[in-house]
Amino acid sequence: MVRGSAPLLALEGVETYYGALRALSDVSFTVDAGTVTTILGNNGAGKSTLLGTIMGILEGQPRRGAIELDGVRIDGMPTERIVRSGVSYVPEGRRVFGDLTVRGNLKVGAYVQTSRTETRRALDRVYEYFPLLMQRREQRAGTLSGGEQQMLAIGRALMNGPRLLLLDEPSLGLAPILVRQVFDIIQQVRAEGVTVLLVEQNARMALSVADRGLVLESGEIVVAGRASELVDNRQVEELYMGSASTPPPPGSRT
Repeated sequence: MVRGSAPLLALEGVETYYGALRALSDVSFTVDAGTVTTILGNNGAGKSTLLGTIMGILEGQPRRGAIELDGVRIDGMPTERIVRSGVSYVPEGRRVFGDLTVRGNLKVGAYVQTSRTETRRALDRVYEYFPLLMQRREQRAGTLSGGEQQMLAIGRALMNGPRLLLLDEPSLGLAPILVRQVFDIIQQVRAEGVTVLLVEQNARMALSVADRGLVLESGEIVVAGRASELVDNRQVEELYMGSASTPPPPGSRT
């Protein structure tokens, strides 16, 4: 990798396996600081595997290749060290702690903060993003709606003050109005300097807020480029945007 002008995140020749099955094959791309990059692909293409590989949650993976964060190798690091390096992850399916309150879930997400003052500031920041979470702060997370739980999952990830936020299908199962809210938040955190790597099946919405995009098929990158180029790519349009019905959020980039 080139030093001095290194991107925030860089993958080079990454290969991930499930037993003898190769799930990711020679995946190489970079993500510049302060940008949104979206990963498109059908179910089973390897999108979630890619995020899990970056996050270090797949034991022994990647088997080959290198992953760098700000020029430092993180492949092979324990997940906790990756989090402490400035990476937060919102997995598909939300996975909030149902028996804890909203506030309790958020405080769990702040475990890398070193003082109560920092935790308080992080809470205030999340409540600014999601005023509804402020209203529900003493409510058990398991009683929230699906959309509210997704807000909570994103808020919990932001409690660490990440440099890089990994989002896996944040709009999945949400009503259109909540989808717009989620993408508004993605734009807002990007504007505040957080870099976002987004896995999303709603290609039209994802590309409307992204700077760059790439398409995974069977674990390989088959298309990559600026988001505006992917919007105009006939293959991407036919495969991933033909059934999209949710309009892009106001002020989005196309």
